[in-house]
Amino acid sequence: MEEPKDATSATRAANAAVAAALPHDDGADFERVRRGFIATLPNARIESPTRGVTWDLSAFAFEEDPTPPLTVNPSLWRQARLNLNHGLFKVTDGVYQVRGFDISNVTFIEGERGYVVIDPLTTAEPAAAALALMRKHRGDKPVTAVIYTHSHVDHYGGVLGVLSEADVAAGARIIAPEGFLIEAVSENVLLGNVMNRRATYMYGALLPRGPRGHVDAGLGKAVSLGQPSLVAPTESVSRTGARLEIDGVEAVFQVTPGAEAPAEMNFFFPRLKALCMAENCTCNLHNLYTPRGAQVRDAKAWSFYIDEALELFAGDSEVLFASHHWPRWGREDARRFLTTQRDVYKYIHDQTLRMANHGLTPKEIAEDLALPPTLAAEWHVRDYYGALNHNAKAVYQRYLGWFDGNPAGLHPLPPVEAGKRYVDLAGGPERLLAKARAAFEAGDYRWVAEVVNHLVFADPANDAARALQADALEQLGYQAESGPWRAFYLTGAQELRNRRPPAAAPRQAALAQLPRLPGAFLLDSLSVRLNGPKVGAAALKLGVTFSDTGEAFLVEVENAVMRHYADRKDPSATMVTLTRAVLVELVTGAKTLEATQGEGALAIEGEAAKFAEFLAWLDRFDFWFEIIEP
Repeated sequence: MEEPKDATSATRAANAAVAAALPHDDGADFERVRRGFIATLPNARIESPTRGVTWDLSAFAFEEDPTPPLTVNPSLWRQARLNLNHGLFKVTDGVYQVRGFDISNVTFIEGERGYVVIDPLTTAEPAAAALALMRKHRGDKPVTAVIYTHSHVDHYGGVLGVLSEADVAAGARIIAPEGFLIEAVSENVLLGNVMNRRATYMYGALLPRGPRGHVDAGLGKAVSLGQPSLVAPTESVSRTGARLEIDGVEAVFQVTPGAEAPAEMNFFFPRLKALCMAENCTCNLHNLYTPRGAQVRDAKAWSFYIDEALELFAGDSEVLFASHHWPRWGREDARRFLTTQRDVYKYIHDQTLRMANHGLTPKEIAEDLALPPTLAAEWHVRDYYGALNHNAKAVYQRYLGWFDGNPAGLHPLPPVEAGKRYVDLAGGPERLLAKARAAFEAGDYRWVAEVVNHLVFADPANDAARALQADALEQLGYQAESGPWRAFYLTGAQELRNRRPPAAAPRQAALAQLPRLPGAFLLDSLSVRLNGPKVGAAALKLGVTFSDTGEAFLVEVENAVMRHYADRKDPSATMVTLTRAVLVELVTGAKTLEATQGEGALAIEGEAAKFAEFLAWLDRFDFWFEIIEP
């Protein structure tokens, strides 16, 4: 494997300039992140008998040095060192957090009978380790309820680490914002394959840990490698002001749809005087558009919800905690934090629209937009996760879409065809590379990345182009303040330098959550696998009964579109009875139709060939599709 290179003189100069311009660091964040520490696991190392090591911070020990390496933006280095803190922490009486066992935090509220768990991490193994640490130091009590703050997988995927299968079967209390399941399925199942692949870029999953590789995701260290799952909520919160008593602890809710997630909620515990801001307020500028791909978020609504939380809860809050990073203590500190977070999203929103009304395009706005001095002086709104540049483009996209108004951009050529023509325009590959190498020597890495990308897409076998593109992306990564930007750049460089051998069979992502989906959601996820050109003018009807849930559906395919109807029957339909898990195995190719029938796990009445035809129409997505080349 080809190794990363060192920082160039231009990158060293750029990072030195960043260091000289950073706000004064009074050390308060380093005090906050360590406050209330109780205990931890050595290196936060978590192992699973079936999946091996799912979490281990020992690879990040190099970050204990306060002096940033030349290959890391000094501002991102500070955030990386803060995120290296891990273990069980007391937030206030009755409120405890385990931080640094995943990219997100898990919070425990001590109830009358046991623990209320808020956001059980991404995967089961670190969630279970966090619960074990809590029980070791606060008592071996049961989990009496789980709260999902929102619909992103790092806040619900580890639920089976804190609840057993028996708990789930018995109807364990799981509370979430209204619309949670729809949004969780939309983001993590319907688009699970492409989002998971892009997430390998965004979170540096394939990068070596080190000063020339992955140092931090900004929002946390990285994403855990255990087993995710999705257990549907049993209760939904639909309105601001709703009150629930959860294991003897009262919570007052604020719903915040369309802010950091399409379904999200903040909540306040009056007796504990503790405010949970979910992921709406964290110690970085967040994404209005996340580079892994998701719906663009509403900056104006986001700012409004934070302002509403200030009005509703700030006056009574003695501590503020969130689903990432470290808390704030004291009413004034919490109020200042919320005020700055509120205003940064409104500023980006308003200034983007102001410049758009002057006719500036998204790229022009993003290049010109800068925070005012009062906001720029705050560490917790810096570009560690979201970035001012791509957030401005997100606001433009939300209001005006992808088209900037220039008719030349209405129907541009696709990347490969455009690449060939740009190379020809430059006078051929060698002349393009010669000019790009001169730009690289001048430190103009953005231009190198833009122009050499055309040659890589025109001819991905051109090793000289791949090497130069990798070198340019690497230097951009070394300069990036945003953890995701760094990870995208460095992962692209790594994949250009080290071609991946062809896989014997496609790896398919986001499958673990499918067997637990309600039948309607599972069938909906299959509709995006239906290969329209394969179907053509064909049509069929299936009656599908899930024997594990008792749900029954009529499935129709017509006009190359799949639809399903609960509790509807058609005498002409082929009848299929099976469990949700068996259907997932058939769709993904884990089992053949013949083997499944032989095991007695499937019953078909009518034309069995119709069900086989239906399965043949469903695509299997390859996780390892190319990003940095055609």
